[in-house]
Amino acid sequence: MQLDIDIEDWPQGDWEALAERAAAAAGEGEPCLAHPRLVVSLLFTSDAEVHTLNREWRQRDKPTNVLSFPMLEREELESLGADGPPEMLGDIALAYATCAREAAEKGVTLEAHATHLIVHGLLHLAGHDHVLSDAQAEQMEALETAILAKLGIADPYGD
Repeated sequence: MQLDIDIEDWPQGDWEALAERAAAAAGEGEPCLAHPRLVVSLLFTSDAEVHTLNREWRQRDKPTNVLSFPMLEREELESLGADGPPEMLGDIALAYATCAREAAEKGVTLEAHATHLIVHGLLHLAGHDHVLSDAQAEQMEALETAILAKLGIADPYGD
C-alpha cells in the first residue's frame, strides 16, 4: 500500500515514518491492506479541520480523533487483481489536539496513540467496523491489538 501523507497543524516529528510503520504492520495483520495497488490519503491536521470534515461528510457536528472515508467496498478490495492502475482505498484524517489529549489521558505517547489511530483507520478502510455489533467490535479490537503488539505498543483497550 502506498500512503499519500499531508501534515499540517501537528508538531515536529517523524510522522511519515510512523505512518509507514503503522501501515506495514496493518498489512501484515490484515492482508488485504498489503496490496501494492492501494493508495491511502492520510492527513495529520487540526481538530477544527476534522470537525469540519465530520460535519460535512458524516453529519456529526463534533470533533473526533480519527475519520476514515473508504472508497472501496470489502468485496472490491478482496477481488482486486495484481495488475492495473493504483486504486484509492480511502482517506484518513487525524485531529492533533484530540489525539494529544487522549494520549495524555491514557498515559501513552502521542506517537503510540497516533499509530493506534492510523491502524484503526486503515482497518475501517478495509471494511472492519465496531459499531454494528459487539462481536464485530471485539474482532476489530483484537486485530488492532495484535497489529500494535508487533510494533511494541501495548493493548490500547486493556486496563
